Amino acid sequence: MAAAASPLVVDLTPAAALGRADADAWRAIQADQTVFASPLLGPDFAMAVGRVREDALVAVFRRDGRAVGFFPHHRRPGGFGRPIGAPFSDYHAVVSEADAFTPGDSILALSRLKAFRHSGMIDPHGLFPAADQRHEAFSIELDGPAETYLEARRAASPKKFKNYRRLQHRLAEVGPLSIRSGEAASVLDTLLRWKSEQFVRTGTQDVLRPAWVGALMHDLFETRTGAMTGLMLTLHAGDRLVGGHFGIRQGAIYHPWIASMDPDLAAYSPGNAFLDQAIRAMPDLGLRVYDLGLGHDHYKRPYVSTVKTVSGGLQSAPGGAGAFSRAGDEAWRMGALGRSGAIDKVRRRLDHIATIDPSIRGRMHGLMEAVAATRRRSLIAGD
Repeated sequence: MAAAASPLVVDLTPAAALGRADADAWRAIQADQTVFASPLLGPDFAMAVGRVREDALVAVFRRDGRAVGFFPHHRRPGGFGRPIGAPFSDYHAVVSEADAFTPGDSILALSRLKAFRHSGMIDPHGLFPAADQRHEAFSIELDGPAETYLEARRAASPKKFKNYRRLQHRLAEVGPLSIRSGEAASVLDTLLRWKSEQFVRTGTQDVLRPAWVGALMHDLFETRTGAMTGLMLTLHAGDRLVGGHFGIRQGAIYHPWIASMDPDLAAYSPGNAFLDQAIRAMPDLGLRVYDLGLGHDHYKRPYVSTVKTVSGGLQSAPGGAGAFSRAGDEAWRMGALGRSGAIDKVRRRLDHIATIDPSIRGRMHGLMEAVAATRRRSLIAGD
C-alpha cells in the first residue's frame, strides 16, 4: 500500500521579496513543462509586478520543505484574487509539478483567498473545473526560415496578403522599411502615447493611465539582463518611426503587450507591415515564438501558425468562504438581460475597470470614461 503524500504547506510571500531558491525552483518547473514556458508565467514577471504593486503576492506550495508549486496573484480587499499583472497577464497559472498538487478550490483556501477571477488560465493538470469562457490565443512559431513561414501564410490567405503587400509597398515609398531594437526610452514613451490616444479615440479603457503601469513598463524596459528582459521592436520607414511592439522576452519567446502605430500612417495598414518585418527579423533576434496573446483575431490570425485555447471565469473557495462570490457571480446571470448578454457585457466592462486600477479614484475615472464612450457611440449610431 502506497504511503499517503505529505500535506502541502503554503507560504504567502510578497512577490518582490521572492527568494532566489524559490525563483530557481519555479524556473525549473517552467523548464521541465513547456506549457508553462511563457515569460508571463515566470518568477521574474511576478517580481517585476511586485516592485510596483504592494498587493502582488506569491503562494509558494511546499511538500516536505520542497517548493512544488507557485500561484502568483493580486490580493484585493475581501480576499478576492486577480491574476498578477492583470490586465497585462494574458496567461496565468498555478505553476506546479505534475503530480504534486490539489484541486483549485483547495488552492484558493490554502492561499487564504475567497475567489479568483481569471481570463487566460493555463491548467495542464486539471486543477480547476471547466471554465465559463474559452478564449483563443495566437502565436507565431518558427520552425524554419522566416521566408518559408511567410510563404505558407501567404498561401493560406492569398487575397489578404496581396493587399498587405500593396500597402507595404506604399509605406516603403516613405522610406526603406526596417526593424530596430534597443532604442531610447523616449521612443517607448512615443509608443505609449500613441496607444493612449488610440484608447481615447476608440472609447476603450486606457490601461496605461495608472501610475503602476508606467512604472512597470519603464522598469521592464530597463531590464536588459537576466532570465526575463524587456524588448521593444520598432518599425521605421527610413528615419521615420512607424510604430512598434513592447513587451517581455524569456529565452526564445517574446510576448509583447503594446502594439502602437503612428495614426498619421493608418492608411498604410502599418500593423501588417510591422508583423511582416518582425517575422523576418526573428531569426537574427534569436526568437522562435512571437506570442500575440488574446483577442483581435482579425489582424493576428493571418500571420499565426498556432492557436491555443485558455479559460476564463470565477473560481471560488469551498464552503462558506466562497459562497458570497459564487452567489454574486450567479446574480449577474439572472433575468432577461443576463440571458441576452447585456448584463454580462456591463459586468465585463466594470471588471476590466477594476482590474486596471486598484484605486477608488482610478475606478471612478474609468467608470466616467465608460459612460462617456457609450454616449459617443450612441450619438454616432444615431447620425
